[in-house]
Amino acid sequence: MRKSVYVLLIVLSIIAIDQITKYLVISYLTPSDSIEIFPFLHLVIVRNTGAAFGMFRNFGSVFFIGISVLAIIFVIWLLLTSKYSYFGLSLVLGGAIGNLIDRILYGKVVDFIDFSIGKFHWYTFNVADSSLTIGIMVIFLTSLFRK
Repeated sequence: MRKSVYVLLIVLSIIAIDQITKYLVISYLTPSDSIEIFPFLHLVIVRNTGAAFGMFRNFGSVFFIGISVLAIIFVIWLLLTSKYSYFGLSLVLGGAIGNLIDRILYGKVVDFIDFSIGKFHWYTFNVADSSLTIGIMVIFLTSLFRK
């Protein structure tokens, strides 16, 4: 198969998993719910109006929609013109589109994965955030170890 088919399958899979999980969380959890999956992993519902880790929440959804669209265009350009990992770029693209859909539909991003170990408590995140993070790590590591 051609690279573009793989990219499309990865991107559409990330968007589908992200949106289905967010729909389930919105449908079945209230803001006061916390479902323990493991002692270190809970499902909660958080509506993030900011960027990563809730930063810049006063900038408004129009600002973040614009930034998201620019980032998506840039990633598509990288997919078409660069030697970066198409797998990593596909993960980034799927995650960016997943969170953009939230901003358009709800004016904020729905986060629901709550991770903590002892006193260490990570920010609540979602499938799209995970995809973005893993994609960036794949791009970084493949660029680092490429000859």
